[in-house]
Amino acid sequence: MKTHLLLSAFLLMSALPIAAQDSATPPTAGEIVARMTAHDLARQSSTEGYAGMRRYVLENQKFHRRAEMLVQVQGDKDGTKHFEVVSEDGWKAAHKHVLHKMLESETEASRPEMRASARLIPENYDFALVGTELVAGRTAYVLEIRPKRNEHYLFEGRIWVDTEDYALARAEGKPAKKPSFWTKSIYFAQIYQKCGPVWFPLSTQSVTEARLFGITGVSIEYFDYVPRMPNPSDNSVVSAEAKLTP
Repeated sequence: MKTHLLLSAFLLMSALPIAAQDSATPPTAGEIVARMTAHDLARQSSTEGYAGMRRYVLENQKFHRRAEMLVQVQGDKDGTKHFEVVSEDGWKAAHKHVLHKMLESETEASRPEMRASARLIPENYDFALVGTELVAGRTAYVLEIRPKRNEHYLFEGRIWVDTEDYALARAEGKPAKKPSFWTKSIYFAQIYQKCGPVWFPLSTQSVTEARLFGITGVSIEYFDYVPRMPNPSDNSVVSAEAKLTP
């Protein structure tokens, strides 16, 4: 039930537009990753952070229990995240032992000293280009990724990289290392959406099978995400037109 250990590796991989690549010479996997990394850094330098809301819903099939939590998130310029629980309802044990732990884990993983070890870069992963597919009507490169270390914050699976913006459009897979003996399997899928010049997560679906608790699903809905743009007079967020409306 600790899928959150790896989700923080790519909750905010955004990019800025670049010139189109010559269709006759498609880029290699290494070139795609290098461009994605460069545009992620460009995004970080072009904004002062972001603000948004999340809705977490946990459902356990074995015990027929449910928990829901509404969270406000603030992201700093360096990627550090700050969470504030706005409301919570339902299964109290799930709030204490799962949902709140997810926020704690993501906060820790977002710190600058931790992010480098979880980023989608050659130091952490091997990449292989397997083709292209449409994601929400936009063409994306599909890359298989394999972690170079068995660590909780890394994962094995596939990523979809937008061919125009070189931004992360989708990611799915399983953790490189199981959280514990009690966890039999974990699988997740995360979708991103363009919001003005940057990309934010739109939804996350994860399913965990545990030896005692059976199958538990967690869904995360991301909404009202707004980048904070530099302003000489104030640090206010961009206009409401830039908001992500799922």
